[in-house]
Amino acid sequence: MTEPEAEDRKPQSDEARSAFTQPPGVAATIEDESQTTSEFAMPEGLAPPEPPSTEAGGSAFNTPRTYRAPAFTPPMGIPRVDLTKDIPWQDRMRTMLRMPVAERPVPEIAHKGEDEGPAVPRVLDLTLRIGELLLAGGEGAEDVEAAMFAVCRSYGLDRCEPNVTFTLLSISYQPSLVDDPVTASRTVRRRGTDYTRLAAVFQLVDDISDDETEISLEEAYRRLAEIRRNRHPYNGWVLSGASGLLAGAASMLVGGGLVVFVAAALGALLGDRLAWLCSARGLPEFYQFTVAAMPPAAIAIALTLANVEVRASAVITGGLFALMPGRALVAGVQDGLTGYYITASARLLEVMYLFVGVVIGVLVVLYFGVKLGVELNPDAALLFADRPVMQIAASMLLSLAFAVLLQQERSTVLIVTLNGGVAWSVYGAMHYAGEISPVASTAVAAGVVGLFGQLLSRYRFASALPFTTAAIGPLLPGSATYFGLLAIAQNNVDAGLVSLTKAAALAMAIAIGVNLGSEISRMFMRLPGADSSAGRRAAKRTRGF
Repeated sequence: MTEPEAEDRKPQSDEARSAFTQPPGVAATIEDESQTTSEFAMPEGLAPPEPPSTEAGGSAFNTPRTYRAPAFTPPMGIPRVDLTKDIPWQDRMRTMLRMPVAERPVPEIAHKGEDEGPAVPRVLDLTLRIGELLLAGGEGAEDVEAAMFAVCRSYGLDRCEPNVTFTLLSISYQPSLVDDPVTASRTVRRRGTDYTRLAAVFQLVDDISDDETEISLEEAYRRLAEIRRNRHPYNGWVLSGASGLLAGAASMLVGGGLVVFVAAALGALLGDRLAWLCSARGLPEFYQFTVAAMPPAAIAIALTLANVEVRASAVITGGLFALMPGRALVAGVQDGLTGYYITASARLLEVMYLFVGVVIGVLVVLYFGVKLGVELNPDAALLFADRPVMQIAASMLLSLAFAVLLQQERSTVLIVTLNGGVAWSVYGAMHYAGEISPVASTAVAAGVVGLFGQLLSRYRFASALPFTTAAIGPLLPGSATYFGLLAIAQNNVDAGLVSLTKAAALAMAIAIGVNLGSEISRMFMRLPGADSSAGRRAAKRTRGF
């Protein structure tokens, strides 16, 4: 307490002023106000009662020792947050993140590992490394922040604020309102797709946030190092074969036969190997996608010039399916819908660059094909509704190949394959049988994929990406993209722009449908034992101003 504050306080009563009195017969010399006596002074030999230590130097206006002042309560009240183990840690941490720091409940959490308390710099470093792997693997910004918050909270750092952008992660911890905050950051230099590693990181976060599991910082670092050292489950040639299989299945999905399947698979395989070669030479992804898009179009042009009875449109469309950046598109739209606009803008800008690279690669080949006199009929590939069984099988094969490309765990490949078949069945039933617009049909089918994926992830306490990303493969707008590029190559710019706009609308419908299905599952479906009143609070937005 400072001296001005001591002077402003109410002076103490005479009884509590001093136990010292002057001896009899000795006149008191008033030199200081603190030495004055009173007729109510305590008798000699009787010591005054000592006040409690917490109220030493206090006054009658001080609050009682047993009184605890309530925290600030907002006008709408503080919602109850269920932190039981029955709810996945993603939902618990999202609920906490959407609250201001002053309103977050602080339960008694047993510090794991060191008895003397958590080592703040090491906890923050571990948190950033975990967030780096999640963000590099394609996880949404909100889920990355939830994982970072779960790790910090599990080691006793309650007053922490994680922040995630497209390439930068930072976290700040302030022990109290009067202490200086500790801030650390980490930059994501490289991004790659490995859902097996992503699942392992989610399992590590789940174990750290589990109160019944005792994981020290050293053990967490050791497991994280093992996750980093683990090799991908599939090597490069298996991935190239999966890329060819994906293109062949997509060509059959749009009306191709056996010859088209082989041609599309060969074109995608060559394109993938050329992309690997460009990557080894240090070329950016833009040029990799441009080079990878050329072989399928070149093979289709060559077959047409050789007068081979083949649907060239289906060959090129199958090659485009293998290059559509569906994973980045879904993640970008999800970040935008959850309020992370900077990260969403960066992801969508990345999607735009990759898509422009594919457009340039295909347009160059189509331009030379038109100059050579090749006649490509866009209607030659429109054989969707005549073969529903074949198309469902092709959609499942496409999802299977997509899952291998995403380096998923073998235990999830079968589930996502079935989910892809369900997605195409819903789309076909609505669009071809029900004659509903393709955009609405795509959105509903993607919503079913997101709903099933979120339910499976909640059942396994894992990420939803391995259960949703590959399943949306059959819904990607490969044919609409090809028709737009073909129209532009044939100098029909207006029709080409209309078709490309339709492709963009389908892509947005996929991303919004997946996110909406996930949100519906979180809103209305709870696990056994969970409290239905415990929910996530969304950010409040103004009405246009």
